[in-house]
Amino acid sequence: MIELKHRNFANGIVYAMETTAGYPIEITDTFLPYYTKDAIGNKQNALKKNELGDRSERWMIGVSTMSGCPVGCKFCATGKLKKCVNLKWWEITDQVKFILGKDPGGYDIAARAKEFKINYTRMGEPFLNIDAVRSAVYNLDNNLGFYYGIKPHHYISTIGIKGSDFSWIQDNITLQFSIHSFNEEYRDWLIPYKNKMTLEEIAAVRTKSNLKTTLNLTLARAEDFDIEKLKALFDPKYFFIKLSPINPNEVSEKNEMGKGVISQVNLV
Repeated sequence: MIELKHRNFANGIVYAMETTAGYPIEITDTFLPYYTKDAIGNKQNALKKNELGDRSERWMIGVSTMSGCPVGCKFCATGKLKKCVNLKWWEITDQVKFILGKDPGGYDIAARAKEFKINYTRMGEPFLNIDAVRSAVYNLDNNLGFYYGIKPHHYISTIGIKGSDFSWIQDNITLQFSIHSFNEEYRDWLIPYKNKMTLEEIAAVRTKSNLKTTLNLTLARAEDFDIEKLKALFDPKYFFIKLSPINPNEVSEKNEMGKGVISQVNLV
């Protein structure tokens, strides 16, 4: 892979990369204090103070599963790429190795980190490239564990592709559904991908993960959070709700999304 450019912010770095085949991708390298892992117990995920921790606490690497994305969410600029390409499994694992190799002690830090997390949340829809994603998870678990004593937590985010197999989501693998609205009509506008699961179908999903399944809402409008529908559909025994801000870009601005409901922003 070739590094094209990067941008530093208070608790990490985002990289614009190019695969050896010439396709653009994005990787993130971030960290947070370990207490932020207990969002359920704290009932929020905001920082208590400006101390950001370091990579020995919660180290998170965000990888792309595609170059581009065919979903076309109304607040995401990834779909602007003219060509959408599924990455090979080794192109996914190489992103993790790239970040670990940026620091001579990266592998040692990952091995002793309280949490070392790989987020399949950058470019692409993982379940539209699921064979490569599963192979990458298997390879990372085996190679990082055997050679370096690293135990990754895999966090896989999806819009909910109809017909997906979730039976392999277990143990150290966590599932996230990005639903963004409880209003199905508006959700169809926000996520204009026809072959996606309904909220009722998502609510029926059960995994064998060590952690609850996350419901992520990047809220553009306050009315998209419907507490009654949440309580009626999603059993809190199996689901955890996460509210995310909109990161403004030319696509979200074109669709007049503004900054959304959540006002918190990254420190720069």
